[in-house]
Amino acid sequence: MGNSRLGKSSYRNVLLGATLLVSACAFTEEALWPSLTGEDPAGRNRGQAAQPARAGQPAAQPSQAAPAPMSMPAPTAQPPLGTGVFQPTGVTPGTPTGTEVGRKVNDMREELRQVQGAISTHNSGLQQIRAKIIQDSQRYHGTIAAVNARLQIGTTPGNPILVQQYNSAQTDLEKLHEDVGEMNKLATDVAGTSSKAAFLSEASRATRGVSGAVDEDHRQLSVLEDEVDRTVVLIDRLIKEVSTDVRRQTNYIAGEKANLNTVGAAIKTGEIYGASLGQIAKDAQDRAHPVAAGEARDPGGRRPLVVIRFDRTDVPYQQALYSAVSRVLERRPDAVFDLVAVAPAVGGAAREAVNTNRSRRHAEGVLRSLVEMGLPPSRVAISTRTLAEARVNEVHLYLR
Repeated sequence: MGNSRLGKSSYRNVLLGATLLVSACAFTEEALWPSLTGEDPAGRNRGQAAQPARAGQPAAQPSQAAPAPMSMPAPTAQPPLGTGVFQPTGVTPGTPTGTEVGRKVNDMREELRQVQGAISTHNSGLQQIRAKIIQDSQRYHGTIAAVNARLQIGTTPGNPILVQQYNSAQTDLEKLHEDVGEMNKLATDVAGTSSKAAFLSEASRATRGVSGAVDEDHRQLSVLEDEVDRTVVLIDRLIKEVSTDVRRQTNYIAGEKANLNTVGAAIKTGEIYGASLGQIAKDAQDRAHPVAAGEARDPGGRRPLVVIRFDRTDVPYQQALYSAVSRVLERRPDAVFDLVAVAPAVGGAAREAVNTNRSRRHAEGVLRSLVEMGLPPSRVAISTRTLAEARVNEVHLYLR
């Protein structure tokens, strides 16, 4: 296919581990392997297609290329919190001089005490919020670790114990969100105190130009200016550290919400998935090198990454779907997908319409699964088509 086609060797590395023979669910590599059921998932040679599993047959049979069982994902690391302690050094007392400048210096000294008192209050609040974030985070990670451990060894779909733990984890994550909200409010309060400190710094310098001062006034004013400057530096450090904490924790919580949705999807099926698909793409993007222009688009005539055949109720496709998409995102973190609902073109126009409607609903269900796994819905486009060779409703997933 020339430069527009993914290189065979690199693409094989992406999908080799995801190639499975699962009843009602098949994988193919673009133009490299035929369907492992003996049929061409692009719609050709369907006369050789394998029949659906008969009663008494195992629901899933791994092929020789089946991947190793999914390992439990490492928990997302809690981003580090700042460690700074912001305690002002205090204000040097002065003596009255009887001049107007001396009175101004005394007033500004009192204002500086108020600013430093506010900084001390902000510092105490910051340390308390940090301690609460650590406590809530430890509880959240402990709950998620217990859920993942149970999923790792296998469990029943919708296990009520895991559902209860999942709900508890949601509560803990919401507490973390509230903690960050309190820190964000603190950042607003600190910004207000910073404005007062900046105004005081300007006022102290302007006072030096006021006439009628004695030497003692200027000496005390110099001491005050130094202390105001140190206070401004301290509050600037406080603002920077609080802002950094808010940014890191906000991004972390957003990522954990996506991961928690993936855990919820895993609980529904009773099988462990791994990190959110969105997180996998983000991590891969952080490590990725630029993609060659020839790899940017897949040419026409492509084979699907995944074929799901809905030849029964409750087709167990989720684990295999996650495995295939996660491997693609590790290779191409900016990948987007086409989800095609394929309906059999048999039985006349009325029957085709019924099949198309059912196939579309299947595709929407697959899309919901992908979103629950953490893939942004903007990365997937749904379309429909009919195919005379199709025997049952299918959903095909393509790399665009």
